[in-house]
Amino acid sequence: MTTPDLLGFPLTGLDTTGVPTGAAPAAGTTAPPATAAGATTGATTGAPAPAPESAGATWPGTAPTDRQFSQQPSFTPELARRDVPILHRTVNGKPLVWLDNGATTHKPRQVIEAVSGFYGAGNSNIHRGAHTMAREATEAYEAGRAAVARFLGAGSPDEIVFARGTTEAINLVAQSWGRANLGPGDDILVPVLEHHSNIVPWQLVAKETRARVVPVPLRPDGQIDLDAYADRLSMRTRLVALSQASNVLGTVPPVKEMTALAHRYRAKVLVDGAQAVAHFPVDVQDLDADFYVFSGHKLFAPTGIGALYAKPEILQTMAPWQGGGNMIESVSFDRTSYAPVPHLLEAGTGHIAGVVGLLAAINWLTGFDRPAVAAYETELLAYAQQALAAVPGLDLIGSAADRIAVLTFTMAGHDPGRIADWLDRDGIAVRAGHHCAQPALAHYGLESAARASLALYNTPEEVDQLVASLQRLQQSG
Repeated sequence: MTTPDLLGFPLTGLDTTGVPTGAAPAAGTTAPPATAAGATTGATTGAPAPAPESAGATWPGTAPTDRQFSQQPSFTPELARRDVPILHRTVNGKPLVWLDNGATTHKPRQVIEAVSGFYGAGNSNIHRGAHTMAREATEAYEAGRAAVARFLGAGSPDEIVFARGTTEAINLVAQSWGRANLGPGDDILVPVLEHHSNIVPWQLVAKETRARVVPVPLRPDGQIDLDAYADRLSMRTRLVALSQASNVLGTVPPVKEMTALAHRYRAKVLVDGAQAVAHFPVDVQDLDADFYVFSGHKLFAPTGIGALYAKPEILQTMAPWQGGGNMIESVSFDRTSYAPVPHLLEAGTGHIAGVVGLLAAINWLTGFDRPAVAAYETELLAYAQQALAAVPGLDLIGSAADRIAVLTFTMAGHDPGRIADWLDRDGIAVRAGHHCAQPALAHYGLESAARASLALYNTPEEVDQLVASLQRLQQSG
């Protein structure tokens, strides 16, 4: 499948280097930062390197085709940073240090140009039009579906349903599959580790179907208590809902093993991959997940787009959870017939530009050597853990051995909100609050905490700036 060949569209708001017009680049030139392993990764000048010639500002040139990009021979954070315009702005007169990736990731120029290019020269509704632009937009949309299927290791694009994000995808499963398959006395196992979006939808459907939500406790290190999990599984268990990576503790549970154990009891397993997909490769067939969900905005893609994977034999049994256009074959007042899945579960006009941006984001991320990215993030996490240990009164929450680069912490004598406000004055963005994971924090006797979450474009120098600012806060009294 190829995307259509349209006239070029000149972008506005971006100059030729990818820096937003009128935005100030980070001041000064920094020395080459060292990775946690001690190797240099190249100089950072405060402005991105010139864009490769292949990154044109045309439609569909800004909406990559349905194909894999060749991988870079190596990875450094500078290779990623040069593509992300917003990382070169200032906040409160200081270069931005973005450590709030768990909430949302920033977008490379390839994504920005893809979305802008679509709206500037390719905008049309999909599936229902006979004209050229409708056909072109449909081809781009379905190329995005194919790219998501390949990215997740799904067997077919028909196993991918687009949604607004992880939350909507979970609600879709709860309302379509859950209402039809849950009943009185059934159990839904949900670890205490989970984000609210993987708790509340199950509480709602459990109330309606008279099933019950059964929490699975955590160990002191923030890992799921696997003995308790095994004890709670039974023939009453209809569903296990768990995250592949925690947004508040960074914990990466043994999802494949937990799924296999659940399947012994004929339970289905939904995996929340919102925090996982940006950090390491995912293979839903290897996991044997029945459902897998993620959000684009945590994957360097636009907000308002995400996806649900489901096994085809399960998708075929799922009834519409919303009605309207796009999901029908014919409508009359006597009888309405529906389109096949995945369109059956995509009522109305989807976020077409979001899919175009998601395709661009997937191609951008997979263009890097992903094992090298994962290794770098692991080293950066270890560096950050060691560096933060030097801050008086700072207590890191969770210590599971297998985790992504999420650092949630408290500081003696300082409210998390004050910590975030102080760091913001230095241009450092972290999150403070309950992180939509109140049961997980309650496990540690907390109601709120500060969180620094790292991504492939963060550097050891930024960690050093975080530590230095926190030390100044402690010294301020």
